[in-house]
Amino acid sequence: MAVPENLTREQYVYMAKLAEQAERYEEMVKFMDKLVVGSTSAGSELTVEERNLLSVAYKNVIGSLRAAWRIVSSIEQKEEGRKNEEHVALVRTTDRGSNPSSRSVLFEDEGDYHRYLAEFKVGGERKEAAEDTMLAYKAAQELLEKRVDKAEGGFDVSKPKKKGSCDERK
Repeated sequence: MAVPENLTREQYVYMAKLAEQAERYEEMVKFMDKLVVGSTSAGSELTVEERNLLSVAYKNVIGSLRAAWRIVSSIEQKEEGRKNEEHVALVRTTDRGSNPSSRSVLFEDEGDYHRYLAEFKVGGERKEAAEDTMLAYKAAQELLEKRVDKAEGGFDVSKPKKKGSCDERK
């Protein structure tokens, strides 16, 4: 779903809540990202409710990825125990975030999380959150650079695939 650019702050909160109720957490993240970018560029801080919605969105997106990882890893271990190498090989072809592009998304999300924290922290906490942001974005960038080779299905990291990707956030 494309997120409209022209919603009010209240409308983004409403849409994020709606996405949460529908358990569409990726969309919830998008709505909250638009809200954060819009409100912080206007110089205002996030409310407690907005921070909570942001946290819920990212926790649920990451939580589902972690759950999928655990399930596939468990199946792999069972197949290894049964000495069924054919099934082990098939399970290992499953994308569990093991390729650089998938893992880079997790680092980008982590960077976003720390960036949002930095927007309302002060002093040393703000500096620490900003440093954590840069470390996460740098890790995402390094993973993506490993995929530049077009023959391996990579892409040119100098041309971000989406608005707000790690290249544009520096």
